[in-house]
Amino acid sequence: MAHLLIIELPGGDDADLLVAAVTRGDEFTFLSAQLDHYRCQPAVWPLLEAARELIDVPGFDDTEVTRRVLDAHARHRIDAVLCLLDIRLVEAAQLAEKLAVRHISPATARLLRDKVSVRTRLAERGIAQPAFELAESNAQLQAAVQRLGLPVLIKPADGYGSQNIVVLRHAHDLDPLLSPLTQMLPSRADYGLGVVANDRLLVERYLTGTFFGCDTLSVDGRHTVVGLHQKVMFEPPSFAMRGSTFVPPSMPNANSSMIVRYVVSLLDAVGFNWGAAHTELMLTAEGLHAIEINPRLVGAKIARLVSHSLGQSQHARLIATHLGVQPIEPEPSDALVGVIRWIVAAQPGVLETVRLPEWNDPRIRCVEVLKRPGDPVWPPFENADRIGYVMVCGVDREEAERMADRVVADATVVLKAEAQVQVDARVRAC
Repeated sequence: MAHLLIIELPGGDDADLLVAAVTRGDEFTFLSAQLDHYRCQPAVWPLLEAARELIDVPGFDDTEVTRRVLDAHARHRIDAVLCLLDIRLVEAAQLAEKLAVRHISPATARLLRDKVSVRTRLAERGIAQPAFELAESNAQLQAAVQRLGLPVLIKPADGYGSQNIVVLRHAHDLDPLLSPLTQMLPSRADYGLGVVANDRLLVERYLTGTFFGCDTLSVDGRHTVVGLHQKVMFEPPSFAMRGSTFVPPSMPNANSSMIVRYVVSLLDAVGFNWGAAHTELMLTAEGLHAIEINPRLVGAKIARLVSHSLGQSQHARLIATHLGVQPIEPEPSDALVGVIRWIVAAQPGVLETVRLPEWNDPRIRCVEVLKRPGDPVWPPFENADRIGYVMVCGVDREEAERMADRVVADATVVLKAEAQVQVDARVRAC
């Protein structure tokens, strides 16, 4: 039995890591900057009440966090530190270093939390990626766009979850009324839990092609490929993902060997040696290009889809990885293709309910509505606009994708008729 330090929950409510720890028979101490956030969640709080200790540090002051964690460690040795929330990954690495447990180093965590720094490191290693520049002021932003030329993508260097992204494709997108490049900084973007954007913007050439994600688990620098996600987007100007298809390593994929070699080179270049990574890349006419290296499990509960597909809990595999156990490969005969598709609103409004189709098919593994009645909703522009999802697993890829698409098509998003929603001021460039 291991004693785990778990820091926050991704999305504020994804308790799959807690379930995996309890199922494995591990103990855990839970560290949060806002424990009250979890107390009001009936599906989450009973799991947290099973914790050995609950550590609540409002503001997440480093000195107080370290003191409280070391005190807990002195009472009962902590064997691993796990964090799936991007904005606490650096703190997690620092705590792991103090506890002398297996984890990426704080230097690697800081590098991976800054997309410009990652681009710079990969450029130094001669690894293919889009041309890029850093902008820390509106003047620098305008100059970078002019030098790189259209199309370009602009995103926060410390952002995550495909939020606050702007794509400029055509000359008319530079109209100040559509893309206020003179007013983007300071952004004051709030990431929650008291964390705000550092206002370093990554400006890079916008790529088109086939969008992949590659999941890996690493033990002391040895990388095990979990599988590949092929991602599909909603139509422009949206930058939200419509869904993805997960293909296990045991299933043939024309690009898998090339992608794996490339991803391993990326992980080695940034010094990634422990834990989970979800690496996003684009296969263009010129070859593979890195998009992002995320030092965690794939987000948006898609790790649950991977678990269904492989017949193994990916959160349990992650815990084992941080305990120094090389991941056990699933039996090829047990692996299935996994498909996720997202439910979204066709127009802005206030959510009344989501009517889900009454399907009874074992290939449908999970259907969940994430938004609550009374929440404002918009057509999908960024991933935060998605309302719910369906996960389907099957032997045949095309059949699984068709089924997931049909379930979403049969779902009805009902808006409150009397409510009016003012569309927010996010930049929606075409």
